[in-house]
Amino acid sequence: MGKEHRIERTLPGSIAEELGIQAGDILVSVNGERVEDVFDYHYLVNDEEITLLIQKPDGEEWEFEIEKDYEEDLGIEFENGLMDDYKSCQNRCIFCFIDQMPKGMRDTLYFKDDDSRLSFLQGNYVTLTNMKEEDVRRIIRYRLEPINISVHTTNPKLRCKMLNNRFAGEALDKMRMLRDAGIEMNGQIVLCKGINDKEELNRSIRELTEYIPYMRSVSVVPVGLTKYREGLYPLKPFDKRDAEETLALIHKWQRLCMERYGIHFVHAGDEWYLLAEQAMPAAENYDGYPQLENGVGMMRLLEDEFMEALLAAQKERKRKKKVTIATGRLAAPLLEKLSGCFMEKFPDITVRVIAVSNHFFGERITVAGLLTGRDLTEQLSGKELGEKLLLPCSLLRSGEEVFLDDMTLDGVKNALQVQTDIVKSSGQDLVKALLD
Repeated sequence: MGKEHRIERTLPGSIAEELGIQAGDILVSVNGERVEDVFDYHYLVNDEEITLLIQKPDGEEWEFEIEKDYEEDLGIEFENGLMDDYKSCQNRCIFCFIDQMPKGMRDTLYFKDDDSRLSFLQGNYVTLTNMKEEDVRRIIRYRLEPINISVHTTNPKLRCKMLNNRFAGEALDKMRMLRDAGIEMNGQIVLCKGINDKEELNRSIRELTEYIPYMRSVSVVPVGLTKYREGLYPLKPFDKRDAEETLALIHKWQRLCMERYGIHFVHAGDEWYLLAEQAMPAAENYDGYPQLENGVGMMRLLEDEFMEALLAAQKERKRKKKVTIATGRLAAPLLEKLSGCFMEKFPDITVRVIAVSNHFFGERITVAGLLTGRDLTEQLSGKELGEKLLLPCSLLRSGEEVFLDDMTLDGVKNALQVQTDIVKSSGQDLVKALLD
C-alpha cells in the first residue's frame, strides 16, 4: 500500500458527508489510482464521474460511484494537508528571516518550507530550487495555478549568491517552462541594499515583463532585518533616499507596463512609501490587489474600506467611552489619521492609537504581525486603555489565540485587565469594532 491519507473531517453539507465518509476513514484510491499527494488528489477528483475507494477503521473497504459537477469539491479534509511530507528549503538565503530569529522559540517557527504545493494551496512563495522537472510538468499537467515565485533577481549568478545555492540560477529555467505552458504566476523580489537593487532591480523587472500576461504581478519589498544577525551576511537597512530611488524606478516601469500591457504589473510594498514619506497610490494602481498578502496595498485598501464604512455608518450620539488601538509602528500613522476622521463623526467615542515598538526582534521590524505578547503587555501596562483594547488579527497564530512568543490572548487580557478584542483586517471590521 502507498501513502496513508487519513481523513480529518468532512465539511457539513458536502458530498462526502452525504455518503457517510467520516473522520478516521482512509482514502485508498481515486478512479483506481493511488494518490501521491494533494496535486494528484485535486486533479483526479476534478471530474464529473469518479470512483472513490475508502477504507473504514475496521478495515472494511467501501467503493463509491460519484456523479457531480466538474471541479465540484467532495468536502474532504485530510490530517496532512499536503497528503505527503513537507519539502523544506534547500537554500541559505542571505536575507532569510528565519535565520534571524532568537533561540528558544517553538520548533515550527524554524521550519523553512519551499513547497510548490503550499504555493498552490496557501499562496506561499517558492524559489523552485528543490523542484525537479517532473514536478514542474505535474503543475503544467494539472493546471495548478497561480504559482507564487520568489524570484529576487533574474541574474542567474546573483541568484546563486543570494540564495547560497549553486542551482538557484538554473531554477529560472523552470519559470520559463511554466510561462511557455501558460501557467499563471506571481513574483516576489526581496530587495537587499547594494545587492539586487538599482540596476539589478531594473534588469529583473525588464526581464520579468517578458512573462506578461502569465506573470500577473511582481512585488518589491524591502528586506526585514532583526537584531539577531550575528554571523550572517552584513546587510544594511534602506534609508529615505533609497526608498525614493526605488519608488522612482518602480513607477517608471508601471507607466511603461500600463502603456504596453494595460496593467501596472510591478508593485512596491507599503513600507517603501512610508520610508520615502510619500502618499500611498490610488486603489486603481494596484490592479485588483494581487499582492495584498505580501504587504502591497494593505494601507490603501484599509483606508478606502474604513472611509466607505464610516460614511455609511449612521451618525448618532453614542455612550461616551474610550477605546485604544495597539499596532506596529508601520500602521500607526494611518490608524491615527483614520481615528481622527472617526472622532469627528462620533465625538462621544475617544480613540487612542498606540504604536508598539518591536523590542523582541528589534526596532527595524515595524509590522504588527511580528509583535509579541510580551511587547504588548510591557508597553501597554500602566497606560489608560479605556473600556476596550483593539488588536489586529495578524498578531495571532492562524486559527489560534496565541501570539508569536506563545503568550495567549487570555494572558494578555489578564496582564492588562481590559476587554481585548481581535479585529479582522478590513476597514469595515475596524469601524464596526469602534462602534460596538
